[in-house]
Amino acid sequence: MNATQIIDERSMEKAFYARDSGYDGLFFTGVRTTGIFCRPTCTARKPRRENIEFFRSAREALNGGYRPCLVCRPMEARGATPDWVRTILDAVYADHGTRMKDADIRARGTDPARLRRWFRANHGMTFQAYLRALRIGRAFGRIKRGGRILDTAYDSGYESLSGFNDAFKKAYDGAPGKPGFEAVITTTRITTPLGPMLAGSGAGGICLLEFVDRRMLETQVARLSRRFRARFMPGVTAHLAQLQKEMDEYFAGARTNFDVPLETAGTPFQELVWNALRGIPYAQTVSYGELARRIGRPRAMRAVARANGDNRIAIIIPCHRVIGMDGTLTGYGGGLWRKRHLIDLERDHGGMGADTLPVVFKAR
Repeated sequence: MNATQIIDERSMEKAFYARDSGYDGLFFTGVRTTGIFCRPTCTARKPRRENIEFFRSAREALNGGYRPCLVCRPMEARGATPDWVRTILDAVYADHGTRMKDADIRARGTDPARLRRWFRANHGMTFQAYLRALRIGRAFGRIKRGGRILDTAYDSGYESLSGFNDAFKKAYDGAPGKPGFEAVITTTRITTPLGPMLAGSGAGGICLLEFVDRRMLETQVARLSRRFRARFMPGVTAHLAQLQKEMDEYFAGARTNFDVPLETAGTPFQELVWNALRGIPYAQTVSYGELARRIGRPRAMRAVARANGDNRIAIIIPCHRVIGMDGTLTGYGGGLWRKRHLIDLERDHGGMGADTLPVVFKAR
C-alpha cells in the first residue's frame, strides 16, 4: 500500500487549506464551482469545503470532469518541468480543442515518443491518453455543471465534446440533433475501482459500458448511434441504476453473474462470439482458439479476436477472460493492467476452475 492510499479525507482537507507542500503530488482537489483541479499547494483562493472533492491522482481528476489549474499546473511534475514539456502543455491549454497529433508535437520541436515516455513516467498515461481523458472528462464536467443534454453541448461547439462531435459528423454528416434519429440512448458515468466508465442504456437494456479513457470509445459511440439510429442524452434509467448496483457488488466480490438486461446490437457473428464470452464461468479463462472451437469455427481465431475487441459492454460480456494460448495476457481495450486486475479479482473471490488456463503475467 502506498502513501496515497492511506491518506484519509480529513488529512487531505487539512493539508489543502494549509497549502502543505509535504502532500504535493499525493492528492489533488477538484473545485466544483470552477471545474478545475489543483495541487494542495495552489496559491489561488481556497473554495468552501462543500465545493471541493479529493482525488488520488491527476488522472482521476481528469476523468471526474475537471481541467488542470493554470496557476498550480497539476499536470506538470513536481520540481522543475522541462521547457520542452511546458511548451507542449501551454499549447494544450491554449487550444480548447485539446487535439494534438504527432506532427503538431514535432512542429513544436519535441519528439512524440519522448513526450509519451515523460507522461508515462510522471502521470502513468501517454500524452494522447491524457488528451482523451481531458476531452471526455470535460464532457462529463459540462454535464455535471448544468449541461441538460449532450445534443445541446454538441451543437454549441463546446470544446470538451469535440471528439464526440467529430465522430457523429463522420457517421451522419451532421450533429446528433439532425432529423432521422429515432431513439435515445441514455448515458451516465459509472464509478469503479479501475476508473470511471461511460454507460449507455437503450429501451431494452445496457448497450454500452466502456472505460472513459479507451481509445475506441468515440468510435463505439458512433457505431451505436448508427445501429440504433439514436441520439445520446445524459440521465438515469432503471437499467443504469441496476448496472451501478451490480458493478459495485462485482468489485466487492459479492456477485459472479450480472442480471441487468443487455442490448448488444452486433452482427450475427459478433453475437455468436459475445454469447460464448458470457458462457465463460466466473474466475475461469480460455484461449482464443478454445473460444473459436466453442462456437464451431475452429479456424476463425482472428475473426473471434476481432469480435472480442469489438465488444462494447466490458466486464458484463467478459472479454477479459480470453487470454493467449500460452497463458499470457493479450490485448484489452481498457488496458492490460485492468485485465490483470479483473482476472485476479475473480480468482481471489471465485477460485481457479478445473478448465482454467494458467495466466502468465509478463513484466511490461
